[in-house]
Amino acid sequence: MKVRLLRSWRGSSGRAFSSETRVPQRREKPPWRVLFFGTDSFAAEALRALQTAREPTPSQLVDRLEVVTLPSQMPKGLPVKRFADELQLPIHLGVLNVHPSYLPRWRGPAPIIHTVLHGDASTGATVMQIRPKRFDVGPIVKQESIDVPAHCSAKELELILSKLGSKLLISVLQNLPESLRNKREQPKEGATFAPKVTAAMSCIQWEEQTAEQILRLHRALGTMMPLQTLWMGTAVKLLEFVEVETLPDIHDRIAAENGSFPGSVFYHKQLDTLVIRCKDSWVGAKGVIFKKKLTAADFYNGYLHPWFQQNSRMPSGTCRFQTLKLATAKKKPKGTVLQAHNT
Repeated sequence: MKVRLLRSWRGSSGRAFSSETRVPQRREKPPWRVLFFGTDSFAAEALRALQTAREPTPSQLVDRLEVVTLPSQMPKGLPVKRFADELQLPIHLGVLNVHPSYLPRWRGPAPIIHTVLHGDASTGATVMQIRPKRFDVGPIVKQESIDVPAHCSAKELELILSKLGSKLLISVLQNLPESLRNKREQPKEGATFAPKVTAAMSCIQWEEQTAEQILRLHRALGTMMPLQTLWMGTAVKLLEFVEVETLPDIHDRIAAENGSFPGSVFYHKQLDTLVIRCKDSWVGAKGVIFKKKLTAADFYNGYLHPWFQQNSRMPSGTCRFQTLKLATAKKKPKGTVLQAHNT
């Protein structure tokens, strides 16, 4: 349930409602113009209170009240729609959502990140209707698929899909009645969930992840949060991951280090890169955040130089990157949020 207080809108005439920049006055006191979002019985009770607040008294709180709710297959309609009908309040078309995946793949809050993380060859954008209580399972109004560019980051893919989604939305609105008539239910086959991103996802698992998986993890999360690991018992962040197998002058050094454990690291001076052993091969990083931001050369001089290795008092085997394990956050109980914007 949401309540939005607006300067003005033209919803009752059937046109799109929005905050009107051409109205210079800003309301600083009641009565308010209220655009109400809601569906269930809890929301209907709040709508009833807002209707009571419309009574023309010296302390009148609301002078205009309109409702945005979802369409319903129920014979009597959803509680909010039923009550709004009884009060003869203006009711607007249900909610359309532009979702950045080719549904039903990657329902949920982080579809773009999981598209990159799992190395999907294709994705897309979907205009869909919202259903009560189940956000990403509503009917598909329009969708289009695209190939994911090679080595594309989540940030780059977001820009591509935002343009595609905008194009699809305009196409739907240009002929909305026909678009809604041609909507179709989402298929059950191929449905996947894209859960919320957590800090624990940024922890590299050197023994379990391949070089390609680590590079995808960096492309998926790197702009949001640098990938994390442990160095000598302290959490550090690695920056600017690169694929090293294709770099020149690297194979002889890799061959000499092939007996190394996952997490072992050496510095390649010509490439100015830290080269780190993972499950199947090696991956490169151009920098580290360890107390402060360090280049690969800085990290080598401070922590990888033979002098440091000889004089370090750390136990044998700890002078390598190790997997950092972060506890995942417990789920918070769901609640109802009331948002009020005085604009």
